[in-house]
Amino acid sequence: MDSALAIAFKGGVVLATDQANLFSIIKYLDNVDKIRELSSHSAIAVSGPHYDIMNFTEYLAKNLKLYELAHDGTKLSTHAQANFARNELATALRKGPYQVNGLLAGYDEDVGPSLYLLDYLGTLHQVGFGSHGYASYFCMGVLAKAYHEGLSEEEALVAIRHCIKELQVRFLPSQPNFIVKIVDKDGVRVVEAGADPNDT
Repeated sequence: MDSALAIAFKGGVVLATDQANLFSIIKYLDNVDKIRELSSHSAIAVSGPHYDIMNFTEYLAKNLKLYELAHDGTKLSTHAQANFARNELATALRKGPYQVNGLLAGYDEDVGPSLYLLDYLGTLHQVGFGSHGYASYFCMGVLAKAYHEGLSEEEALVAIRHCIKELQVRFLPSQPNFIVKIVDKDGVRVVEAGADPNDT
């Protein structure tokens, strides 16, 4: 019952996820960080079973770092990272599929910000906004209404906060804590967190 949201703005991308670790009817934690930094200027917000999202995002981050080390510090573009992630999900389909959906955001010097929507079947699309999980039922209309070319950072944060408020009011299961991050020219940074992910 995860919620993952993202919206691109003029200078970057805002990512948000709930912080609950649920299994069936049990909540194990409410301070999980489901937005994994992949490189200095990219991150992926994920939804799915906890063990799959942790394994998959760590696998992605470590392989992207390995590529950088093996190629004299050359970093993959956001587009290349998204295609690598898509290929790994598609390859895993016939072996041991990851039940992971993701919103991969990054900032490249020559391109600017970009946002890619991935699903567990290996589908990949570049989008201006997106959501995964039950958040889609409540938030796609809010994001579609808010999104336009040249969106400012403050407008993007207002849209994400509106989505979070809708989920907290209208969604039956309790999702009190959300973590919000921004990916832009300065890298990946936390804007707000309902609970500290380091407090275990």
